[in-house]
Amino acid sequence: MEDVEMEVAPVSSEANVIVVSESGSSTEEEGVAMQVQGPSERPRLSARRVVRRRHIAGSHSQFSTHEERMRRLRELIVENLAERLSGSQDAQRSVPHVNPPPLDPEPSSNRTAAVANVSTSDESSATGSSVSTEAEGTRAAAQPDESQQKTEPVSESEDPVTAAASPAGETAVDEGEGETCSICFEPWTTAGDHRLAALRCGHLFGYICISRWLTSGGNKCPQCNKPAKRGHIIFLYARKLKALDNAEEVRLKSRLELEQGSRRMEQLEVAQCRQKMQLMVDENVRLRKEVEELRRWKAQAAFGSSQGASLSSSQRQDSSSGGHYVFSKAVLVSQTGGSRVLSYCEPLGCLLASQPSPQATLVPGFGVKKISTATLKPSQYVPIHSKQIRGLAFSRHQDSLLLSAALDNTIKLTSLMTNTVVQAYNTGRPVWSCCWCHDNNNYIYAGLANGSVLVYDTRDTSTHIQELAPLRSSCPVVSLSYIPRAASSMFPCGGLIAGTLEGGCFWEHIEGNTYTPHILPLESGNCTDIQVEPDSRHCLVTYRPGRANPSLRCVLMELSRTPQTDSRQPPVCSCSPVQTFIAGSSCKLLTKNTVFKSPAGEGATLVCAGDEATNSTMVWDASTGALLQKMPADLPVLDICPFGVNQSSYLASLTEKMLKVYKWE
Repeated sequence: MEDVEMEVAPVSSEANVIVVSESGSSTEEEGVAMQVQGPSERPRLSARRVVRRRHIAGSHSQFSTHEERMRRLRELIVENLAERLSGSQDAQRSVPHVNPPPLDPEPSSNRTAAVANVSTSDESSATGSSVSTEAEGTRAAAQPDESQQKTEPVSESEDPVTAAASPAGETAVDEGEGETCSICFEPWTTAGDHRLAALRCGHLFGYICISRWLTSGGNKCPQCNKPAKRGHIIFLYARKLKALDNAEEVRLKSRLELEQGSRRMEQLEVAQCRQKMQLMVDENVRLRKEVEELRRWKAQAAFGSSQGASLSSSQRQDSSSGGHYVFSKAVLVSQTGGSRVLSYCEPLGCLLASQPSPQATLVPGFGVKKISTATLKPSQYVPIHSKQIRGLAFSRHQDSLLLSAALDNTIKLTSLMTNTVVQAYNTGRPVWSCCWCHDNNNYIYAGLANGSVLVYDTRDTSTHIQELAPLRSSCPVVSLSYIPRAASSMFPCGGLIAGTLEGGCFWEHIEGNTYTPHILPLESGNCTDIQVEPDSRHCLVTYRPGRANPSLRCVLMELSRTPQTDSRQPPVCSCSPVQTFIAGSSCKLLTKNTVFKSPAGEGATLVCAGDEATNSTMVWDASTGALLQKMPADLPVLDICPFGVNQSSYLASLTEKMLKVYKWE
């Protein structure tokens, strides 16, 4: 009878004992821990034992020799160990995660390897053999029994990761993250080798752990893999670290800033849209006003044409005009008003109307607007003075130099070729009128508010060369007109006619700087304007309504000069009325009228004047005094200017805002 005894090292806290008797029966005792064998494992293990005993009992008779029995016994032991190992693994899945006991210092290979001590006896070979296997680890089996009572078992379907993600697990992990080293999972200290240290990336470690990590070849942070070296280690002097989780607060603040920025942008867009809408509304109002004005002008033009056509044929024959004016176009000069005087530049083919600056905030002051006579469209604004312009004049030399007088105490010469002021003179007083000397283009005249006339030489840029003092009262010189010398028996001399509110004076230009004054026999106190027709030697004097004459009167006068009969009596220049033209009963503005040759020719002369009472332009035949036309306007007519373009004759009338152009047909 042989006795076989084998010792098996404990595997997963289990002890197995197998006894084989001569009768072929085998006994197996298993010390499986309660926490390993669950309720579902016990019936399965019992069934395995019964099957194995039957298999051993049935096959015992087949083993005739001792060697075969030993070989079969070893196979059963190995099979039993394999089953125990698989059973322990299944049991570990069903128990909660607990900290394992201290590891056995022996290698893991010794845990799975079995050491068998076999003793054979001659006496026991007849009776049978016994094999005993003693298992170690009873204390390890007892410890899970105690821990099983404290922790509830976890079902096989429950994932350990899910259990770790529970709030309690998160709290435990969060508490441990601020106190343990992420390399050795041991708490760091405030002194010693394992004191608190950090890298430049900000992660915390025990000093000895991170030092060994970097020394042993690791050149990156164990957590974020950023480059690191031993010189990057710094000590932190803190007993306990605790960081508040403000990620949500920072995220909300950033979203708040983004929302505030977008809101500001939207508010800015809304303000811009409102501004654009206001501009569009203003533009719409302006266009509506223009449309209304154009409709009114159209109606007035139709009325004027019908009225002109209704004139009797006898009047047309008496006037010998041979035609009439037809409305051509209306041009907007100033939207806000402020236009005052009008002039025509023949070399450039343009009309010039005074007006305030259209961009008063950027370019304050007053200037002139160019209006092309070819297209009858405004082209350009030229700034000149700082106050209202009262006079415009061109010389006969066609050099495109514009002489302008304004209430800013200056007269200026402006080149219309370059649109720049080339010369300015300070008069010391407001200037009401100006003109050129047509006998000598170097001289210019300025009529002041105190009644005196200053003579300037354009070759002298410093000051005036002579002052013509008033002979009567110091009323403003509202008009200046120069009559050139001519081979005329009635009036051969040349000179300057200055018109004031108290009357008029003719300054005869003898030679050089010598001037002789001649008081013209005009009505005192009501004179508003004196204009001259140099070829026919006639002048047109305008009187505003008064007590004796309640209507506006335009008196055409012929200039004359008495011949010198005695050396002691110098010749006398005077004027006599030829024709009187009656207009409306209102004259609040100092309008400028005109007298000029008729476009029909044959030596006829036309007189044009603005009527404030009817807001119209009236045209008379100078020879007969018959009213030829009455052309309506939207506002009182302030200035009238005849001009010719391409062998066609035109007449322009200026109001405070608009310029109307009529063509002779």
